[in-house]
Amino acid sequence: MAVLKPLFSKEEFAQRGQAIYDRYIHPKVEADDHGKFVAIDIESGAYEIDGDDFLATERLLVHHPHAQIWLMRVGERAAYRIGGRPRREAI
Repeated sequence: MAVLKPLFSKEEFAQRGQAIYDRYIHPKVEADDHGKFVAIDIESGAYEIDGDDFLATERLLVHHPHAQIWLMRVGERAAYRIGGRPRREAI
């Protein structure tokens, strides 16, 4: 399989992905989608949602094989968390 090279800078990549999510996807997500992964093609705006990041990206690639994919989680600031502990709610 050929390796795709990014067409945008990291900043523009992130900006496009977040803008598509905020404008078109966020209004459509349901409460039971919280924590699921959203794979977004930042060029076409196509997306897939799944609890498994691999399945979301693979389904997107079936229909958009050259997708430039921005991955995020519904209701979270980042797709993944490295180290640390979950934040405790104030009592």
